[in-house]
Amino acid sequence: MSTSLAHGVIDLARAYRAEETTAHETVQALLQRIEALDPKLGAFQSVYPDDALEAGAAADSARMAGHEIGPFHGIPFALKDVIDVAGRMTTGGSMTTAKKTAARTSEVARRLIAAGGILIGKTKTIEFSMGGWGVNQHLGTPRNPWDPHTHRVAGGSSSGSAVAVSADMVPVALGTDTGGSVRNPSAWCGVVGLKTTHGSLPMDGIIPTAYSLDTVGPITRSVADAAFMFDLMKGAEPANLYRHVECKRGIANGKEESLRGLRVGVLPHREREGMQTSVLDLYDHALHRLRSTSAEIEVFEPPMTYIELAHANREIATAEAYTHHGALMEDADAQVDEDVRQLILPGRAVSARDYIAARLQRQQNIQTFLDRLRGFDALLTPTLGMTPVPLDEVQPRDYPAGFTRPVNYLAMCALTVPMGLTPDGLPGGLQFIARGGEEATALRIGRAYETVRGKLERPPV
Repeated sequence: MSTSLAHGVIDLARAYRAEETTAHETVQALLQRIEALDPKLGAFQSVYPDDALEAGAAADSARMAGHEIGPFHGIPFALKDVIDVAGRMTTGGSMTTAKKTAARTSEVARRLIAAGGILIGKTKTIEFSMGGWGVNQHLGTPRNPWDPHTHRVAGGSSSGSAVAVSADMVPVALGTDTGGSVRNPSAWCGVVGLKTTHGSLPMDGIIPTAYSLDTVGPITRSVADAAFMFDLMKGAEPANLYRHVECKRGIANGKEESLRGLRVGVLPHREREGMQTSVLDLYDHALHRLRSTSAEIEVFEPPMTYIELAHANREIATAEAYTHHGALMEDADAQVDEDVRQLILPGRAVSARDYIAARLQRQQNIQTFLDRLRGFDALLTPTLGMTPVPLDEVQPRDYPAGFTRPVNYLAMCALTVPMGLTPDGLPGGLQFIARGGEEATALRIGRAYETVRGKLERPPV
């Protein structure tokens, strides 16, 4: 693998400044890797080779002339294909919109492009981001890169973005998350995913799933890259972004961060039931590693079970998804994913009275949960309680998101970080949950864990 392919965002920015590689060389190498791997993995919906190469050459020329915009200058990235870019098609994972060209660029994409980023392509998604397995009946289901023999799902709905980052086809990609759609595929593909607080990043120009739950966030190879991307997407100035580069240098030199004084809540016994043993083993080993950071780790008893919170999230999401996409799903002749149709259509049975009651109950449940959380800085759960399954074993109406959905429902933020591999060579993710607006806390704890965990294997692709 070339040096540029092995880099994440911050390392690639440093490599540019050290003149170890160029943006044009990096884009060229990534395009060659996409050409070699994507026919099998199916991560990309669209790739823009000519424009990306031209942008890479332009980025190099600007840098040589002393006009570097900032540390994201010349960094290739991909977008989940629900995010608009003017003049590009946004399919939303649907045959019904496969030829829709966006009239304007979404704000989050505009910020990345304005910072000098190079859009290399759009990635595959479940239709309208409705589902957690990563399956798309019409436009193709991305293949998890950790199993070279069996087509295992990558998780959804931001499946293509996670596969692209995991397989080193791009250093960073954006996804959206309504009930786990950034974290699920990140966990199953062995990469980092940040679910941001609702409202912290603009959602204009992004096809909605459920407006009161939808968020957008980065999928990366490291926690440092996720922190960098979050600040970049919020509109941070280049001078403030460079501090991530220096911080990453300290992490690379093995400087462990103490979490002394932080109190972290872990699963009670009842929440461990029904989980895959191999995932629980990874979780317990991760907690053991985290104790070396001096964090105070205690059992946290939620006022409602995580599965009860997940069901409450689904009720609201279904009603809102029907508002956005119900008319299309009601059309029996529309060429839509039948599994997605069956997930959205129940929303028509939710009355205005029931929906308002659910929203009011949500506010009450959020307050009750936050009251119970008092004294804790963060919560730690497995991101998913199982490893990725073969495509032919997927149960479409089930949803493998018992620990991720509650985060959206509770208006919190969360980070998933790889824990390692199970004995059968499949990745598991560790989820760091923090209060809404406290991404810095989740990122700090996640970074400390990542340091004590050490390096991980790469997928066998």
